[in-house]
Amino acid sequence: MLDNIRVDELLTATYETFYMTIISLIGTLLFGILLGLLLFLTNKGGIWENKIINMCTAAVVNVFRSIPFIILILLLFPFTNFLIGTIRGPSAALPALIIGTAPFYARLVEIAFKEVDKGVIEAAKSIGAKTRTIIFKVLLPESMPALISGLTVTAIALIGYTAMAGIIGAGGLGDYAYFYGFQRRDFDLVFICTIIILIIVFIIQFIGDFITTKLDKR
Repeated sequence: MLDNIRVDELLTATYETFYMTIISLIGTLLFGILLGLLLFLTNKGGIWENKIINMCTAAVVNVFRSIPFIILILLLFPFTNFLIGTIRGPSAALPALIIGTAPFYARLVEIAFKEVDKGVIEAAKSIGAKTRTIIFKVLLPESMPALISGLTVTAIALIGYTAMAGIIGAGGLGDYAYFYGFQRRDFDLVFICTIIILIIVFIIQFIGDFITTKLDKR
């Protein structure tokens, strides 16, 4: 048991998983909030109410949210190769990870904004607050617990996506478990990789819950 495990390779795979998760989570946070804001502000009754822009944004979000991740990676090969210069390795997985999860998080962002008391928004508008002020002084602070909670859920989904990306050579624990464990029938290695992924998930969930609880003023 555990005879086939090489600590240096395992540490490298763990680092690659963290690298893909953290970088793609930052990209998902930025693009997800932008898309969520656009959906919320252009919706019926929104500050920038615009049916056409809202429908187009919603269509983009729904399309990319619906494509299975493993297929999305394959579809993005030309774009990834153009952007990164390669289709293998942790960095090559980032475009697909961000494009695959940002629309998912955007919907959570939109829901979080919709839960903000409309009276607070109307009060800000009545005193002449600009849209930028409403976004940064009202929407984001009031919805922060829900945004962090949604980001936690998204981060855990990203862990699963990095494991899938590993099957096509993106690196990380998924890559290590599949190519060096499953294909060589070294199931002790697959077991250890699974345990490490579970530990990472539990850590992310704990941190997310802790921050959400601290920010929730209710």
